[in-house]
Amino acid sequence: MKFIDEHIFHTLEVKQSKFIAHLMPYPLYAEVLKKLKQDNPKARHFVVASRYINEYDQIVEHCSDDGEPKGTSGKPTLAVLAGNGLINSAVIIVRYFGGTKLGTGGLVRAYSDACNGVIQKSKLSPYVKLEAYGFKVKYTDISLIEYALLQDNIDVKEKAFDELGAKFIILSEKSLWEKFCEDNERSIQVCKV
Repeated sequence: MKFIDEHIFHTLEVKQSKFIAHLMPYPLYAEVLKKLKQDNPKARHFVVASRYINEYDQIVEHCSDDGEPKGTSGKPTLAVLAGNGLINSAVIIVRYFGGTKLGTGGLVRAYSDACNGVIQKSKLSPYVKLEAYGFKVKYTDISLIEYALLQDNIDVKEKAFDELGAKFIILSEKSLWEKFCEDNERSIQVCKV
C-alpha cells in the first residue's frame, strides 16, 4: 500500500471537457472539496473517491458520481485508487463540460485517465502502520535514549517528567520498536500507553 503526503493536481482535456484531478492526503479532503467548489462555481461536477484506514484497521472506501450517470465516474475513480494501492488518500475531479456528451464508456475512460494522470505525476510513499508505544527512562539515560530515537527515526508523540525520570510515548512500526527495545533494554522500562 502507498499514500501521498501532498496535494497535487493534473488536467486532462477530452472533447473540450476539462477534468482537473486533485490527489491529496485524506485529512485534507473536506477542506479542499469546499475550496474547490468556491473557486470553481462554473464547474459541472465534483466527482470524489477516497480510501482510508479507520481505527479498527479496516479500509473504508467512498465515492460519488455527483450528478454524472450512475457508475461512470466515482466507481472508476475509486477503482484506480484501489488498483494503485493508495490508502489514506482522496481524489477530487472537477469537470467543466465542453458541450460534447462523452457517453458512459467515454466518461469511465475520462475519469479513470484523469485519476491515473494525477497518480503518475505524484510522489507516493509506502504506507507503514504506526502504533503507539510507551516506556520510562531514568534521568541519567534521557539524552542517550533521545539520541537513539533520533538515530532510528522514531517520532516522539509525548514526553512527561516525574520524580524518577521521563515517560515517552512514541509512534513506530512494530519491527522498529522491537529493535529499539532490544538495543536499549538496559535503559528503558516498557509501560502501557
